[in-house]
Amino acid sequence: MKRLYLLFLMGVLAFSCKSRKTISDRNHQNEKPVVVISSEDNSNENNNTQVETPKAYTSATEKYIADYKVTAQHEMELYGIPASITLAQGILESGSGEGRLSVEANNHFGIKCHGWTGKKIYHDDDEKHECFRKYNDAKYSFRDHSLFLSERKRYADLFKLKKGDYKGWAKGLREAGYATDRRYPQKLIALIDRYQLHNLDREVLGDDYERHVEPSNPNETVYTVSKGDTLYSIAKKYNTTVENIQRTNNLPGTTISIGQQLVIN
Repeated sequence: MKRLYLLFLMGVLAFSCKSRKTISDRNHQNEKPVVVISSEDNSNENNNTQVETPKAYTSATEKYIADYKVTAQHEMELYGIPASITLAQGILESGSGEGRLSVEANNHFGIKCHGWTGKKIYHDDDEKHECFRKYNDAKYSFRDHSLFLSERKRYADLFKLKKGDYKGWAKGLREAGYATDRRYPQKLIALIDRYQLHNLDREVLGDDYERHVEPSNPNETVYTVSKGDTLYSIAKKYNTTVENIQRTNNLPGTTISIGQQLVIN
């Protein structure tokens, strides 16, 4: 009897162990794999955020234009001075923002003290150790430039010119005594043409934009760009070359815009 009882217990135990093993195996089969993400993986995931790469400029002048064109356009809206003239003067007077007066005094236009009660800086110019205005921010230099021109009677005739006549402004500034350099107008015009700064005037004026272009001799023609025009089509029309049009108008490339005036010779 005892022997039968022992056999019975051994059978129950064996069945129980087998059942537990079957259930355990089944549970292992139903388990999903666990993916462990290390802290290194997390950091890589977070680093996927793109960081904007600073724009590279081919010259200090291009960077200067990008930095201050909006300021120049804002001054044009308020005071009527062409943004192209303001920027060209700033480039020329400040050495594209790298001259001592612009770096140490935020003075981009070489405006001298003339009764100025603010901060000052002394710099050799026409004479040694001359007094120049010093500003806390470059934007105040641009504003002072606008006031300097708009509040002095000797510059009053400039504001009567056509709003797009940057050549008239360039010549008028020299005639009114703004600069002593005889080639000052030509330098301003060359900068405006080279960097197409007159397009900034066009953006401000919109439909009111009217650029004034004067041919330098009777054999030249002024052509106003229309929709669909290209330098090639214009050159073909006037029996000249694209290179000749580019050289005459100081065009750095082949991009032209509707309403732009080109001198053809």
